[in-house]
Order: sequence, then structure tokens, then C-alpha cells
Amino acid sequence: MNISSSDIAFHKKLIIFSAPSGAGKTTLVKKLLAIPELRLEFSISATSRPKRETEADGTDYYFITPEKFKQKIANDEFVEWEEVYAGNCYGTLKSELERIWAKGNNVLFDVDVKGGLSLKKIFGDKALAIFVQPPSLQVLAERLKNRGTESPVSLQKRLDKASYEMTFAKQFDYIVVNDILEGTVQKSRELVESFINYI
Repeated sequence: MNISSSDIAFHKKLIIFSAPSGAGKTTLVKKLLAIPELRLEFSISATSRPKRETEADGTDYYFITPEKFKQKIANDEFVEWEEVYAGNCYGTLKSELERIWAKGNNVLFDVDVKGGLSLKKIFGDKALAIFVQPPSLQVLAERLKNRGTESPVSLQKRLDKASYEMTFAKQFDYIVVNDILEGTVQKSRELVESFINYI
């Protein structure tokens, strides 16, 4: 993780949701995005990898050539960036946060556990970091099995990773156990509302 946080505008707030795969984070986040009162908007990441046929620039990612990505790094245009795979970089542009804040919206991040903790470290008390936790690893295993996309080997890898990621839960501001979705949505909404309304 490479972080460049000088001159970041801290006048608006950010909401960070992180979770192990299969915990239901994406479903939860979509429910929250549909609540107009929260004024949440996704932060779209930039990437140096090629665009796939099913993807749209400015919707899925901002697709930037590796050369331009390096130039933006040199120009200190990223809040944070990371080379996830050799030659493929991902990052959050400062201009993306400013774009969302200029509309009067709050920035929403749906990121992995490592990314969530990194963003919380950068933004401190201007960010609310929520860890979405499955009721148990057994329940998580059932959810992943029901997707029908996992082999026994890949399922075990996901469960091992989830078990490891859950050890970081206490480093987040709040832990929300996703047992019954509607209850989880309500609890998350209360946390977000309290945070964005606090001066």
C-alpha cells in the first residue's frame, strides 16, 4: 500500500464497509445506497488494467493507462494506491472524493479488510469503518456453498481467509453481525446516520 495523504480535504465524511467474502457486505451496501436520506455515493476506483467488455469507464472503474497511472502517482493525485498484481494498479483519486463531496454526498467505500483499515488510518475520525461479520464460520460456509461457485478447495481457501480477516474486526469502529439482513440494514443505517449527523 502506497499512501499519499498530504492536502486531502477532510471537510466531508467517508463511510467504509469491509467484510470477509460471503458475509453479505455488498447486499447490505446496496440497501444503504437506496436510502436517499443518507446521501451515500460509491467511490469509483482507478485502475491501470485493461477494461473488460462488460465494464464501463467511469462506472465500474476509471480505466487509466499504466503510463498515466504512474504520472498521477508522481503528481500526488491519489489518496492511496496499490499494485495488486504485477503491472495492475488500483487506487482512489483525490478528485473522486472531491467530485462526490461537491454534490453534497458522503463517500462510501465497499472494500476488503486490508483496504478498509488503510483508509481508516488515512482519514481517522472523518471516516466511519464498519466490519460486517457473519454469525459464524459455519453460516459463512453454507452461504458460500449455496452460491454454487466454489469447489471444495476454493471454499476452504475462502474460509481460511475469512477466519484470518475476522481477527482484524476489533480494529474497526463497529462490528455488525449480519444474521438477519433487515435487522443488519437497520443497525447499519443507525450507525451511519449518527456518524454523518455528528458535527
